[in-house]
Amino acid sequence: MIGRWTRRWRALRRWLSRSEWLARLLRLPATDAPPDAPGLVLVQIDGLSHGELQRALARGEMPFLRRLLTREDYRLRPLYAGLPSTTAACQGELFYGVPAAVPAFGFRDHRSGRVVRMIEPAAAAAVERELAARGGEPLLAGGSCYVDNYTGGAAEPHFCPSALGWGPALRAANPLVVALFALANLGSFLRLLVLLVVELGLAVVDFVRGLVAGEDLGHELRFIPTRVAIAILLRELAEIGARIDIARGLPVIHLNFLGYDEQAHRRGPDSLFAHWTLKGIDAAIGRLWRAAQRSGRRHYELWVHADHGQERVRPWPRAHGRPLPDSVGALCRRHGVTVRVAVPPDATGVQTQRVRQLGGRRIQRLLPVRAGRPGGEEDDGLTVVTPGPVAFAYCAEPLPAALRERLGQALAAEAGVPLVLAAESGGRARAWTADGAFTLPGDAARVLGRDHPWRAAVARDLAALAHHPDAGQFVLCGWRAGHEAVSFPVENGAHGGAGPHETSAFVLLPADAPWRPADPAAPRHRDLREAALRHLGRLAGPARGGPAGGGEGGTLRLLTYNVHSCIGMDGRLSPERIARLIARLAPDVVALQEVDVGRSRTGAVDQAHRIAELLAMDVHFHASLQVAEERYGNAVLSRLPMRRVRAGALPGLPGLEPRGVLWVAIQWGDGELQVFNTHLGLRARERRAQVEALLGPDWLGHPDCRGPVVLCGDFNTLPGAREYRRLRQRLRDAQRELAGHRPRGTFFGRWPALRLDHVFIGGGLRVVDVEVPGSELARVASDHLPLLVELARTG
Repeated sequence: MIGRWTRRWRALRRWLSRSEWLARLLRLPATDAPPDAPGLVLVQIDGLSHGELQRALARGEMPFLRRLLTREDYRLRPLYAGLPSTTAACQGELFYGVPAAVPAFGFRDHRSGRVVRMIEPAAAAAVERELAARGGEPLLAGGSCYVDNYTGGAAEPHFCPSALGWGPALRAANPLVVALFALANLGSFLRLLVLLVVELGLAVVDFVRGLVAGEDLGHELRFIPTRVAIAILLRELAEIGARIDIARGLPVIHLNFLGYDEQAHRRGPDSLFAHWTLKGIDAAIGRLWRAAQRSGRRHYELWVHADHGQERVRPWPRAHGRPLPDSVGALCRRHGVTVRVAVPPDATGVQTQRVRQLGGRRIQRLLPVRAGRPGGEEDDGLTVVTPGPVAFAYCAEPLPAALRERLGQALAAEAGVPLVLAAESGGRARAWTADGAFTLPGDAARVLGRDHPWRAAVARDLAALAHHPDAGQFVLCGWRAGHEAVSFPVENGAHGGAGPHETSAFVLLPADAPWRPADPAAPRHRDLREAALRHLGRLAGPARGGPAGGGEGGTLRLLTYNVHSCIGMDGRLSPERIARLIARLAPDVVALQEVDVGRSRTGAVDQAHRIAELLAMDVHFHASLQVAEERYGNAVLSRLPMRRVRAGALPGLPGLEPRGVLWVAIQWGDGELQVFNTHLGLRARERRAQVEALLGPDWLGHPDCRGPVVLCGDFNTLPGAREYRRLRQRLRDAQRELAGHRPRGTFFGRWPALRLDHVFIGGGLRVVDVEVPGSELARVASDHLPLLVELARTG
C-alpha cells in the first residue's frame, strides 16, 4: 500500500515538474532511449584543487558534497591535472582524449603568428577542429554543455566561446513561452536576484580592500560586474538549462562552474571570497543531483570533478617593480638581442602601441593586443607572451646554441625567472634555475623537489611542453621547488604551471564507477573520460566497478537483500539499478530474495543471471515458486569460488506462497563458509515451522554443515518474536554482536522502521562491521534496504 502511494507521488512530481513542462513548451526533443539507459551529468568546479576542496569540506562550506561522501557511497579521488594546468588543455583531454592540446590559455599560434586566447571563438574553434581530427569520439556527443572551452561534440552547446547564449530554442521561442519560462523559474530568478545583491555588497567590500591593498581603481571597478556575472548569473542559467536537459533525458551533460576560479585569481585560492562561491556551487550541485534522481527517462549519475587547482602567487610586477616584458627587454638589450613584447588583452580589449629607443635597439611593446588581431607583423626579434604563471618567448630565428645557453641562464639568474625551459633532442628539455642548468625529466627531484605529489609526471610534461609547437623557444615558469611562486600578470591565484596545487585536481565518483586509471600513481582526465564512456556503454569493459571486498583469508563482506523483483519505490523495473547499489557496497557474497526468472510481469528477464553478469559474479538460484517457465525465489552470488550444497522447500500452509532455502558453500581462505539464504512466510505459525525445519537435520543440523555458518535472508519477523528467539538459541544476530552498533531497520525502504532482514552467524565467526545503507539509491531501488555484514574468523 505504502509503495503504491510512493510510486504515485513520484509520478505526480515528475508530471508537475517545471523542467518537463518547459521542455515541451520550448519544443525540445526528448530521448527515445529506454528508461533504464545510463545517463551522466558531469559537473566541473573550475580551479578547485584537491587540497582546497578538502578544506572546504572540513569547514562545512560544501554540505551537499559532504553528504555524497558520507551517505551516498561516493569516493573522493585525487587527479593529476597535467600540463599545462589550464581548462583548455584539461577539457581537450577529457572531451577528446588528447593531452596538452594547447601550451597555455594564451599563446602565439605558430601557423598564423597571432597571439590568441582560448576565450576567443575563432581560436577555440580552431583548436577543437584539431582535437576532433586527432582524438577519439567526442565525449559529449548527443548531449549538452554549459560554459566550457569546447563543445566536446555536444549537440547543444551553451555559453561556450563558439556558442555564446542559451541556444536557438530559447532565442526562437515566442514571448509567451519566454514569460512562462521566467514564471516557472521564479524561485531561481528570485534567488538569483538575492544573490546578486549579496555579491554586489561583497564586491564593494572587496573593491575597498583592493584599493587599500594598492590595486588599480579602474581594474577594481571593472571586476565588480564581471565577478557577479560569472559567479552567480552564469551558474544559475547553466543549472536551469541542465535541469531541463535532465528532464529531456539527454545522455550526457557537462557544466562548468567558473565562480571559484575567478575569485581565486583575484584574491587567492584560499581567500574567504573564493571559498564563499563554493557554497552556491555546492547548492547548485545538490539541485542537479536531485533532478537526476527524479528523472524518469534515464538512470542518471552525477560526477563532480575539477580541471586543475590554483597556486597562491605573488604577481611579478609587484615582486620586481615592472612587468616581465620590461625585465626581458632589459636583459636582452644587455645581451644584444632585438626584442618585441606582446601580452594578452585586458578586460577592455583596447589596443595601444608605443615605440621607444633603448640603447639604440628598437623595442616595440603592444599593450594589449585586441582579440583576433595579430600580435605584430615584424618578427625581427623576440616576442614574449605572458598569459599566467607560464610565459613564452618566441624567436624569429633559431638561436645559436651558445646564445641560447647564455640567455636561458641569464633569464633565471639575472632576471629572476624561477625556471626557464628550452627543447632538447630526444624529447628532453634544458632547464635553468638560479642554481644552474639541468635536464628534464632526469633531474626532476632537483628542479621540482622530492615531495612534489606528481614529480615524475610533471617532469615528463614539462619536457613535452618545451617541445609544443606553440610554446616558443623559451618557456618561462613561475614555480619551482624552493622558490616563491609568481605569476607574470597581476593576480593572486594562478594556474597553468607545475606547482603541486595547480596540478592537483580531483574527481568525486560513486563507489561503483568504472574507474580504472592507466597509471594509478597519476590518474588523469583521460582516465575520467574512459570511465564516463564505459558508464555510458560507449567503451568496452564493465560499466560497474567499485572496490574489491575481502575474502582472501581476511574479512568477508556478506550482503542480504530482498530486491522486490527489482521493482523500486518509484515503480521502475531495473535489475541494473539493483546491481549498481550492490556494486557500491562491494560485497563478496550476496544473498537475494524475491528474484524473478523468466516471469512475464518483469519482462521475462532472468534477474539472477543479469545481476550476476553486471557484477561479474557467479550465481546459484533456487525457485521457491514455479509455474510453467516462470520462476521466483532466492539466489546467492559470489566473487569467491562456491558450490551448491542443496536447495529445497520449507514447510508452509495451504494457499500461501511456498517458501524455500538455498544452501551454498563459499571457499574462504583455507576453508569453507556455509551460507543459507531463505525467505520465510508472512504468518507466525508457518514461520515457526520453517524455523524448526531450518534448525533440523536437513539444513543447519546436517552432518555436512560444519565450520562457520551464516543464515540470512528476509525472515518477516521482528526481534523478540518467538521464532526469532528460537533462532538465537542456536545462532547469534550479527546486528547485536557488533559493539557500539545500534541495530537498524530494513523495511520499509523509505522509512525503515522494521527489522525484518537478518544475518545470523555461528561456528567461529565474529562481526567486524555492519551497514544498512540509507542512500537515495538504496531507499528507492527496492522496498527493503540491504543489510551488509563484514565477518572474520575468531581463530
